[in-house]
Amino acid sequence: MATTIHHRSPGVQTAATGLTLFAAVMLFVAGTLDLFRGIMAIAQDEVFVNTPNYVFKFDLTSWGWIQLSLGVIAMVVGLGLFASATWARVVGVGIAALLIIANFLSIPYYPVWSLTLIALYGFVIWALCVVQRKDQNG
Repeated sequence: MATTIHHRSPGVQTAATGLTLFAAVMLFVAGTLDLFRGIMAIAQDEVFVNTPNYVFKFDLTSWGWIQLSLGVIAMVVGLGLFASATWARVVGVGIAALLIIANFLSIPYYPVWSLTLIALYGFVIWALCVVQRKDQNG
C-alpha cells in the first residue's frame, strides 16, 4: 500500500486555524454562560420555569451543579484550544456532545436558548472534527 501525503495550501491552513479559534471562543463563551446558568439554578430555584409534566425531572439545585461543572470544563477546554493542545480537541468534542445533551434536557425550561446552544455546540463539534492536526499537514 502506498502512503499518500497531503499538501495543504496556506488558505486551507488559515481556515483550519480559524475554525479552531472559532471553537475555542465559542466553547469558552458558552461555558461561561453555562457557569452562570448553573450558579443561577443553585442560588435561586425560582429563576427557572417549572414544568410539572416533563418526562425528565431534575431537582434544580442538582441541575445547577451539572450545568456549573460542564461550564467550567468547557471553559478549561476552550483555553486549551487557544494553546492548540491536542487533548483539548478530543475533550472539546466530548464536552460539546455532553452540553448538547444537557441543553436538550432543558428545552422545556428555555426552548429558544437551549436550541441556540445546541446549534452552537454542533458547530463547535464540526469545527474541531474538520481541522487536521499539524503533523498530518505534510
